[in-house]
Amino acid sequence: MISKTRFLVTNYFKKSIVLLPFLLVPLFSFSQMRTIQGIITDAGSGEKLIGATVYILETKGGTVSDEKGHYSLALPSGNYTLRFSYVGYDNKELKITPQSPLTQNIQLQSNGLLQEVVVSTQKKDNNITNLTMGVEKLSIKEIRLLPAIMGEVDILKTLQLLPGVQSTSEISSGFSVRGGSPDQNLIVLDNTTVYNPSHQMGFFSAFNNDIISGIELYKGHFPFRHGGRLSSLLEVNTRDEIPAKISGTGGIGLISSRLMVEGPLGEKTSWVVAGRRTYADLFLVFASDKDLRKATLYFYDLNGKLTHRFSEKDKLEWNIYNGLDNMGAVVGNFDYGNTASSLTWNHVFSPTLFGKFSAHFTDYHYGLASNLNGMDVSWKSGIRDGVLRADFHQPIHALWDVSYGISGTHHSFNPGKVTMKGLNLADYLIPNSEALEYGVYLSNEQKFTDQLAVKYGLRFSAFQNIGKIRHTYTAWEPGLGAVYKFADYSSVKANYSHNTQYMQLANNSASGSPLDVWFSAGPEIKPQEVNMYSAGYFHNFKENTYEASMELYYKDLKNVIDFREHSDLLMNQHLEEEVRTGTGKAYGIEWMLRKNAGKLTGFVNYTLSRSERTIPEVNNGKTYLAPFDKTHAINIVATYNFSKKINFSAIWTFASGTPTTYPTGRFAVGNEYFPIYSGRNEYRKPHYDRLDVSLNYIPHPDSKRWWKGEWNFSLYNAYNRKNPWTIIYQQNEDTGIPYAEMVYLFGIVPSVTYNFKF
Repeated sequence: MISKTRFLVTNYFKKSIVLLPFLLVPLFSFSQMRTIQGIITDAGSGEKLIGATVYILETKGGTVSDEKGHYSLALPSGNYTLRFSYVGYDNKELKITPQSPLTQNIQLQSNGLLQEVVVSTQKKDNNITNLTMGVEKLSIKEIRLLPAIMGEVDILKTLQLLPGVQSTSEISSGFSVRGGSPDQNLIVLDNTTVYNPSHQMGFFSAFNNDIISGIELYKGHFPFRHGGRLSSLLEVNTRDEIPAKISGTGGIGLISSRLMVEGPLGEKTSWVVAGRRTYADLFLVFASDKDLRKATLYFYDLNGKLTHRFSEKDKLEWNIYNGLDNMGAVVGNFDYGNTASSLTWNHVFSPTLFGKFSAHFTDYHYGLASNLNGMDVSWKSGIRDGVLRADFHQPIHALWDVSYGISGTHHSFNPGKVTMKGLNLADYLIPNSEALEYGVYLSNEQKFTDQLAVKYGLRFSAFQNIGKIRHTYTAWEPGLGAVYKFADYSSVKANYSHNTQYMQLANNSASGSPLDVWFSAGPEIKPQEVNMYSAGYFHNFKENTYEASMELYYKDLKNVIDFREHSDLLMNQHLEEEVRTGTGKAYGIEWMLRKNAGKLTGFVNYTLSRSERTIPEVNNGKTYLAPFDKTHAINIVATYNFSKKINFSAIWTFASGTPTTYPTGRFAVGNEYFPIYSGRNEYRKPHYDRLDVSLNYIPHPDSKRWWKGEWNFSLYNAYNRKNPWTIIYQQNEDTGIPYAEMVYLFGIVPSVTYNFKF
C-alpha cells in the first residue's frame, strides 16, 4: 500500500513538473528592463504599509504595495521620478537613474492628519484601477476605532459590515459571503489554514488584533495561488517589521486582557510574541452555587513570529499560533483549539523574479468529556494538514506581470473516537481517513493602455483519497478579469472564475458548532463547483474623497450539499448516506458609498440578494432558500473626530431574518402530540437590527513619554433590541397547545477597555 501511495504521489508530481518549463519561461526579449523593488514602511513604527501608492511621474503609471508592504516596478533603463504616497502620510519622491540600486526601501512619515475609516488601507483610486472585484482591505488601525462587544476588537465582526458579508447568527464570528455557507470561506493566517477562527462558540474571533497588521477579503475571484473554496478567501497577515527597540501594546478589559511585545535581535533579526486570555472563570469562585465554583470558562491564544533577513535577497520567517477554549462543569468538559505554524523563505532570484517557499502545519482538534456516576466518557475529533508550496512573481513588462506556483497538501481526518470507562463497553472508533490535494497555477496581468487592463490565469487542482478508499478528482479552474477606465475617476469591471471545493463541513444547524465534522469528497460525494460572474461600475468624487460603487454577481453552483431531514451527523461512520447533492444559485446587487476624508468619515452600503438550492431528495425536490439567504442588508458606519483626543464611532446594521422551518400543524397519537413541519426554509425569523456606539479618549495624544494610554468606551446594542438568536417550541402542559419562544442573547452591553503601548 505504501509503494502504491508513493507511486500516486510521484505520478502527480511528475505531471506537475511537466508544466514547470512553461511556467518558468523567461522572456529574455525584455532584458533591457530594470526592476526597482523594496519595502514601504511607517518611519515611526516600522509597520508595513499595505496598498501604498508608487507613481511614476514620467510614464504616469505605477503600482501599489502588497500585504507585506512590498512593491516592484519593471522599467526600461532611464531616469525616473517615483512618488510614494499613502493616506495620512507625507509624500516622498525618489530619483532613479540607470546606476541606482535596484532595491529601494522607503519610509514614509505620518502627517498626523489621518482620518481613519474602515476599508481605506489602499491607494486612493484603488477601487477604480484594481483588476479584481469584490476585494476589501482593512488595517487594524481602522478596525480599532469601531465599537466592540465587551471591549474586544474583532476583525471578523468588522467584516460583517461589508456588502455581501453576513453573520451566521447573533454576535457569531462565523460569516456567510454572498449566500454561501461558512465552510465555503478559506481563512488563512500567514498563508496557513485556520479551520475554526473563533473563540467561545463564536462570540470572539481567534485573531489577536495586537499582532495583526491587516486583512484582505476576496468575495469573488481569488488569487490563483489559493483554491479549494467556493465563496471567499480571507487572508490575515501578522506584523512584519524590525523595530528599533523593544516595544509593545496591550489592553485590559472587563473580561479579557492582552499583551504584545516585539523587539530586534541585532540588525537583521526581529521577534514578536502576543498573548490574550479571558478571566471570567476567575470570578466563578465567588458564585453561591458550589458546583458553579468548580466550573471552567476561558479561552487563550498565543502568537509568535521570528524573522531573519540574511540579505536584501533572502528573508526567513517562522510563525506560530496556538489557541484553546475550555468550558467545563461538574458533569463534563468541552474544549477545542487550533495550532497553525509556517516556515517561509523569501528569495530574490533577480530584479524580475521573486520566489517564496513555505511549509505549513495546521491542527484543529475538539472533544467532550463527562463523568457521571463513576462512568468516564470522552470523545475526540479533529483535522490536520501539512502543506508544501512554492510561489513565484515575475514582473517583466506592462504586458507580462506573471505569477505561478505549485502546492501539495496532506489532509488527515479524525472523525471521532469515543473512549468509555466504567461501562464495560469497548471504545467506539470511526476510522481515520487521509487525502492528498495538489494545485498548480499560472496567471498574468496585462496593461494594454492607460484605460484597459486584464488579468487571466488557470489553476489545475487534484484531490486523492488514500488509504482504504482510493479515489481521485481533478479540475481546471480558469479565471478572467478586466477593467476599463472611462476617466481618472470612473471605471467598469468584469470578473469570471470557476472554483472547486473538495472538503466541507457536516453541519445541519445554521448557528454552527465547534463539534461540526469536516469530511472530504470521495466516490459517493462529488466536489462542489461554482461559476462566478460579476460586473460593476465604480465612480469617485472630489479627488477620491467620496467613493461610489455598484456590483452585480451571479453564482451557479453544482454538486452543492445538504443533509436529509433529521440527519444523524455526529459519530456517523457512513456520513455519505446523510448527504444529498444538487444545484444552487446565488445572485444579488451591492451598492456602496464611502467618505474617506474630513472630520466625519464612514460608509453606507445596501445589498439585495437571493440564494437558493434545488436538491431532488430534499424538500420534495422543490427549490428552497439557502440557510444564509438574507434579502435585504444595510450597514451604516460613521466616525467623527472631535479632536486628537476624542473620536466617536457608531454602527447601525439591519438584515432580513434568516430562513427557517416552522411547525405548521400537529397530530396526536394517544395523549402525545407530534409537529407537522412546513417545507424546508419556507419562513423567516424576525429581522435583525442593532446600534453600537463607542468613544475613544486619548488623554495625551502628543506625549513623548515611553508609556501611552487611551480609553475605549463601547455600548453594544444601544437601544436594547431583542434580536432572535434561535426559536424554540414549547407545549402548554395544561392545554397541549404548542407555542414558540424567541431566545435572544444580549440586551445593552456596556464595556470599557484601557489600551496602552510602550
